[in-house]
Amino acid sequence: MSEQAMKAAPAKVAPEVKAVPETMTAAFDDFMEAFEAFKDVNDQRLGEIEQKLTADVVTRDKVDRINRAIDDQKKLLDQLVLKKARPQLGSFRGGMGGGMGGELSPEAVEHKAAFDAYIRRGDEAGLRDLEAKAMSAGSGADGGYLVPDETDTEIGRRVSVVSPMRALSSVRTVSTSVLKKPFNTAGLATGWVAETAARPQTNAPQLAELSFPTMELYAMPAATQALLDDAAVDIEAWIAGEVDIVFAEQEGDAFIRGDGINKPKGFLAYTAVADDGWSWGNLGYIATGAAGAWKSTGPSDTLVDVIYALKAGHRQNGTFMLNRKVQADIRKFKDADGNYLWRPPATAGQPASLMGFPVAEAEEMPDVAAGSLSIAFGDFRSGYLVVDRAGVRILRDPYSAKPYVLFYTTKRVGGGVQNFEAIKLVKFAAS
Repeated sequence: MSEQAMKAAPAKVAPEVKAVPETMTAAFDDFMEAFEAFKDVNDQRLGEIEQKLTADVVTRDKVDRINRAIDDQKKLLDQLVLKKARPQLGSFRGGMGGGMGGELSPEAVEHKAAFDAYIRRGDEAGLRDLEAKAMSAGSGADGGYLVPDETDTEIGRRVSVVSPMRALSSVRTVSTSVLKKPFNTAGLATGWVAETAARPQTNAPQLAELSFPTMELYAMPAATQALLDDAAVDIEAWIAGEVDIVFAEQEGDAFIRGDGINKPKGFLAYTAVADDGWSWGNLGYIATGAAGAWKSTGPSDTLVDVIYALKAGHRQNGTFMLNRKVQADIRKFKDADGNYLWRPPATAGQPASLMGFPVAEAEEMPDVAAGSLSIAFGDFRSGYLVVDRAGVRILRDPYSAKPYVLFYTTKRVGGGVQNFEAIKLVKFAAS
């Protein structure tokens, strides 16, 4: 057995996935240990293929088990990153303390106190007085009140930690139900002229319009009256902690696969065409050359092709988006010099990289199958737009699920592709 193969001792083949490690450093060390074991055994597998044109069944099984262990370790690491982003429930002092503290304006302090009275006791008087002062209506047709700005910001911050699409995309906050964005289908007319020369007349611009309607997303956390009566609980942090994960899961799915009916339109819902025949309004794809699989020789060539399908301005901001299963396949790829194309993150909380570009894990991306669009590469900041309508609204309901108090929490969100040049796909098909 070679020295490399001996390194892959049985105890190191499938590193034990422990309970959530006590520190993020420990979790990151476990993750790197699993990746080093994976490289050793995968090198052994590739050596067997070179010598015998096939890999030993036991070796293939070891590679698969370590690959799964790497994914499990990464999940634990992600959980710790998310836990770090979630503030602890702190001491609540008169409606102004807790995990979202900081110097607040007198108006913000008044709003927080009135909101706390409404959430804990159902006392609407303070919020109604604030509405009258502002000459606005915080209550919509379905009732409810806007949460304080600090809580709204905290929900948005933690949703971005969970949802890769929200973190990568442009986010625009609007006060209306629809954002309409005009664009010039033929591009802007430009040219060089002398300082005193006449400016030639340009053709009339051909304008089109992209529309991004906002749709309602809701969650309904429940609390006991005992929790609400506990002055030690920061009720705003509790609400943010209850809704951020479910909001992020629903958004993440819609931004990728949403059909645009009562939800945002995901980029995979747009028509995909071979990149050679790309036109505005469609997303271009690069085919792997095999139905439901990578090419048998040079599978990484497809990744090179999709990277260079983007224009240079977008390519320098490019990110790969794929799910864990597809990432496990790519983890085995090497370049001509024997270097792995997939690289682990440099530090905890940072993304892995593929051919020098960051990798965003999104479980909503499809598994490899015949004709599947399982990998996206693009400048998502330029390519996809998330539209938030200002304000998260809460309606207190102490009646529907006695003895629990329900909090019907809603926000309005839209989304869609805004630049069809900035995102490319990989299609697992012959052409």
